Amino acid sequence: MTTFESSPSCTSGEKPTTGKSGKRMPADYYAQLCRLAGKAVADFDMIAEGDRLLVGISGGVDSMMLMHVLDRLQKRAPIKFKLFAVTINEGFEGINHAPLADYAAEQGWNLKIIEVPIAQVIAEKKAEDRPCALCSRLRRGYIHGCADELGCSKLVLGHHRDDLCVSLMMGLFRGTGLKTMGPNVPADGGTKRLIRPLCYASKALIETCAEAYEFPDLGNCDYSKQLDETGDRARLERLLKELEADFPNLGQSMLHSMGDVRVDYLLDQSLWGRQ
Repeated sequence: MTTFESSPSCTSGEKPTTGKSGKRMPADYYAQLCRLAGKAVADFDMIAEGDRLLVGISGGVDSMMLMHVLDRLQKRAPIKFKLFAVTINEGFEGINHAPLADYAAEQGWNLKIIEVPIAQVIAEKKAEDRPCALCSRLRRGYIHGCADELGCSKLVLGHHRDDLCVSLMMGLFRGTGLKTMGPNVPADGGTKRLIRPLCYASKALIETCAEAYEFPDLGNCDYSKQLDETGDRARLERLLKELEADFPNLGQSMLHSMGDVRVDYLLDQSLWGRQ
């Protein structure tokens, strides 16, 4: 197994990073983020020699920091792999992707922006009450198509530790099973893999690192306010934050529990006696 976490990109002692914003980020924060990403890549065998990775970029801090970390890993990792990036322009009036294209060009990222009339489809299908499911399905199809076009067998997303915790909570609260966002799972019928290198990193750490950068402001999805106020995921994100005030290190504890499954102490009869 390739040891990404010991590569030079993940060591401490680097000089502080200064972004275009002029803010200086202590090197240990960025080193910690790189180290966690490298450990996740190694633990879950995410990247192999010769891989072609397609990174989904929304313009938010999670996916932007993911691309920066992967770009650094690519330059210093003991193996060779190629990075491509894709952004879906859904046609929402409140979002302008031009600044993202300019930023990607400045960074030397190979970014492709795909125009998809998702906003129009949502309106035509009268799906304004729950637009995310339809939007996600359409985006997924076009991203897989882009991966096929570029010869990429792995899709990379910027989900972090908090996202995994919220997904675990959603499964519990909705009764859909003990599950979360897997770090390395089959996709597109098993023809590809979907990987999440930031799965060990907290949202707070990612946001702290992002302060050193001047990421472009693309605007907001037409439904963002509605979802922040009434969406299940947003409600559980707020609940998780409230619980963290009473349970220190809750996110890390939940992450540990996801990797310590005691099947004999659950109620799935198909798993009885396996542990």
